Amino acid sequence: MTPIRLFLTFLTLTFACFLASCAKPSELKPVVGADGKIINPYPVGTYDHFRAEPSYPKTYDVWKNEALLSSTNSSNSSIVIDEKQQRGLLLNGDEVVMDYPICSGRSSHPTPKGTFPILEKIVDKRSNKYGKIYDAEGAVVNSDADATKDPIPEGGRFEGAAMRYWMRLTWDGVGHHIGPIRRYPASHACIRGPSAVMPIVYSKVKLGTKITVL
Repeated sequence: MTPIRLFLTFLTLTFACFLASCAKPSELKPVVGADGKIINPYPVGTYDHFRAEPSYPKTYDVWKNEALLSSTNSSNSSIVIDEKQQRGLLLNGDEVVMDYPICSGRSSHPTPKGTFPILEKIVDKRSNKYGKIYDAEGAVVNSDADATKDPIPEGGRFEGAAMRYWMRLTWDGVGHHIGPIRRYPASHACIRGPSAVMPIVYSKVKLGTKITVL
């Protein structure tokens, strides 16, 4: 593709994006040039560019609108969880403030879909069901234990998994919190988020703030 054709392609896509209000994030894709090379037609640093990168479906990177973040608070924020992309979006009104990787529930413990108000916020929270079981000597004998089913050896103990910056979605134990991130569903139904992101998200929401799981 010649420089002129490349420039015209960029202008055409940019104008189309403007007319369509930049389309839905999931519709943003890179363009394949005549030479077979992938071209990201959106300006570097923009959210559209971040979403159109070929690495987006697997990336652990976080996109952040610093200017909008400073004006985002519990009166104008909401959260959207995209299970297909395994991404979380902190919104200010209809605008994306942060886009970050998440890890939702695996098939045996699916994360419920729908819109939920935040029912509870606790910075230091531990699970009373899932965690590790130690023997009397302090050695881990079960690293993925269910306290309601798995036996604890004599003299041993159960320690619930840490779920810091907990935001509860349901009263039966589903929440959004810090946890190990995989680029695929792997949790016990909760929505895990990165340790560098969740304190920020937590600070921008309140009880009643809506979390929508798609």
